[in-house]
Amino acid sequence: MGFFYYFALFVVAIIGVFAGYYGQRRIAARRVGDAEVLARRIVEEARKEALAQKKEIVLQGQDDLFRQKKEMENEFRQREHEAKNRERKLDEVSDRLEKRQEKANEKERDLLRLEKDLSRRERQIGENEKNLQAKIDEQEVKLEEIAGLTRDEARSKLIKDIEVKTRHDSAKMIRQIETEARETADRKAKDILSTVIQRYAGDYVGEQTVTAVNLPSEDMKGRIIGREGRNIRAIEAATGVDLIIDDTPETVILSSFSPLRRQIAKMALERLIQDGRIHPARIEDIVKKCEVEMDTHVRELGEQATFDAGVHGIHPEIIKLLGQLRYRTSFTQNVLQHSLEVSALCGMMASELGLDVKKAKRAGLLHDIGKAVDHEIEGPHALIGADIAKKYNENQDIVHAIAAHHEDQPPATWLAVLVQAGDSLSGARPGARKELLENYVKRLQDLEEIATGFEGVNKAYAIQAGREIRVLVNPDHIDDDHSYLLCKDLTKQIEEKMTYPGQIRVTIIREKRAVGYAK
Repeated sequence: MGFFYYFALFVVAIIGVFAGYYGQRRIAARRVGDAEVLARRIVEEARKEALAQKKEIVLQGQDDLFRQKKEMENEFRQREHEAKNRERKLDEVSDRLEKRQEKANEKERDLLRLEKDLSRRERQIGENEKNLQAKIDEQEVKLEEIAGLTRDEARSKLIKDIEVKTRHDSAKMIRQIETEARETADRKAKDILSTVIQRYAGDYVGEQTVTAVNLPSEDMKGRIIGREGRNIRAIEAATGVDLIIDDTPETVILSSFSPLRRQIAKMALERLIQDGRIHPARIEDIVKKCEVEMDTHVRELGEQATFDAGVHGIHPEIIKLLGQLRYRTSFTQNVLQHSLEVSALCGMMASELGLDVKKAKRAGLLHDIGKAVDHEIEGPHALIGADIAKKYNENQDIVHAIAAHHEDQPPATWLAVLVQAGDSLSGARPGARKELLENYVKRLQDLEEIATGFEGVNKAYAIQAGREIRVLVNPDHIDDDHSYLLCKDLTKQIEEKMTYPGQIRVTIIREKRAVGYAK
């Protein structure tokens, strides 16, 4: 029972499988047929659509071809019109050229006629000159017959008559010129002297390395010296100044290289003399008070200098050093006054050149700041001043201008060049600085000797207080080009062999004279 049951189920399953298989094939065949019909319909529709697009493209191409043809025709007509216009313009230009050619031909014919007229006139003038010369010769012969003199004799007689006639007039004119020259020279000399006196006059008194203090009586000298010299030793120890008490009546000399110390010592000594109590303790007390007052005074001088120069924002320590320059001199020129002059000169030059006026004034005012401490620090005052300015945060251009104003560093900015020029102008102006007579005369002699040592130099003159050397050369041995080279060589020799404040102008004079004597 069980076997047949399972066998029947198996047969039924196999029949079901075959029935499903044939059913699937029938359905697949029907779907394939439907797909083929759909494909044929799609292909037919695509063919129709392609034909329609082909017709549309053909029509569009015909339209484009027609439009391009129209455009070509229009362009051709436009170019044809332009060609006709050019042809017309060329015809007009040709007509104008023909007219100009005709005018040129007419002018050429006129020039030929003028040339013929000029030739004819030249021949006529030549004939007239010959006739005139013949008449002149004839007249000269007649004049010689009438006067009884030849031409040379008549010329000599005429020259003698003119010489006699003009001799008196020339002598009178010479006397008049000499009188006027004397009057002019006298007036010019007075003007020069008054100008020199005015320019020499300064606003300050030249200071030396000593200061004199006047005493009310000779007895005061003993009180200043004190018992066994204790007072004078206390003053010297407190002030750092040497006291010189000699036979000079009612005077004590204070000696020190530092004008600032001398001023403090002078103030202290005058107060001690006025107070009358002179002993070591009182001396130390008075000196300390004077040092405080001098410090305040120096600071006020520095502030006043910055105000006068129109320079602001300077560090207080630099202002103090500026005030100390009031008690520092260079060739008897007060350094603070010199710094103010340089500041003003630098500002004026910067204004004329369209540069920074404030920076120029600042550099000019600070350029000699190193002189306030150059007796305490080794080295050139320009480099010392540059270090001080750098220490107190001055602008790099200002620092460089201070360092380069005496060529300790080569000047690399316009500011350094202006400070150099201002320093030279202030130091070189007449009356600014003084020197010993012997040194002055020796410097002038050396200057002339250097100039006369060159070949071809006739004479050399140092003028303008040694600020200029004028050299007269032999024109037969030195030409203009050689004169220029001589000037350069002489300038170099002076710079190498001489020491002088400011600058020296070198002028080469080459003069050719023609002298004749009428006898």
